[in-house]
Amino acid sequence: MNPVTRPLIRLLRAELADIVDVGVTPMGHRRVVNIQGGHFEGDLISGTVLPGGADWQWVRTDGTIDLDARYTLKTDAGELIQVTSQGLRTASPDVLARLGRGEDVDPALYYFRTVMRFETSAPALLPLTRLLAVAYGRRTRNAVELRVDEIL
Repeated sequence: MNPVTRPLIRLLRAELADIVDVGVTPMGHRRVVNIQGGHFEGDLISGTVLPGGADWQWVRTDGTIDLDARYTLKTDAGELIQVTSQGLRTASPDVLARLGRGEDVDPALYYFRTVMRFETSAPALLPLTRLLAVAYGRRTRNAVELRVDEIL
């Protein structure tokens, strides 16, 4: 069986604040990246990424980052969508170091994927609550850019 996807959001750009380094805890190296806002666009829905969400990260000893982001989208029609996104960003140590310095790195050189779930009370958007999506990411100095595809 081969999973099939179809485009859901062509571009989701989340503007990021500086990393809050919580430090190495008994559970691992923890960081928080607060979301300051942004925008998203797709064939069916477009709008803004509201400020106030964040990505709670766990940095593994090999440099791989486990991602756990939660944030809210507001469509151009005023409907709210809560996003939960969990995944990974990993690469060679050199590429991870370049990303850590905020350099522009070709996304083909690193693996950045998340699985997304959606919650909303908007009647027209309730089908979003019954699907999973995969996001393919690109990290820039102050933002994350995602292409989001529905998993069929």
